[in-house]
Amino acid sequence: MFLLLKYIAKLLKALASEASPVQLAGGFVLGMIIGLTPVFSLHNAFILILLIILKVNIGMALLAFILFSGVAFLADPAFHNFGIWLLENDSLQAMWTSMYNTEWIAATRFYNTVVIGSFVSALILILPVFPGLIFIVSQYRTHINERIQKLKIVKALKGTKFYSIYKTVQRVRG
Repeated sequence: MFLLLKYIAKLLKALASEASPVQLAGGFVLGMIIGLTPVFSLHNAFILILLIILKVNIGMALLAFILFSGVAFLADPAFHNFGIWLLENDSLQAMWTSMYNTEWIAATRFYNTVVIGSFVSALILILPVFPGLIFIVSQYRTHINERIQKLKIVKALKGTKFYSIYKTVQRVRG
């Protein structure tokens, strides 16, 4: 229970941080891709490189990875069916053939129905999730954060000795 509260506090802190909504949403969608697709896939190595290179929030990526790993477990049959449809679609056969004749693309395991189905599903989900998260973070910062700070429980927690010690340690850490 304490661990869950700790992660909720970190999420709220990230939402109220100096990181831009685009950085938070970017980290979330990259983590979502890793979470929805089989972890040990070549494209996930590329996503990890993007996480390191791009200025995105790693905490949001980790949160999305954890959330969407559970979703992927439940959605694997749907990903499998979607992958079968993609791989057996006659209009896409020429593209698959040319892709698989390239060595590094063959290493992606896109011939696996779950890998291709989950990867394409994740790419499709980026379209509503990324702008939606930017909007949600912006709305949270302008409207909801002030209300949360005014809650009696938040004020009570901020008034405790534990919170003052926590803030002191946080300042010392930098």
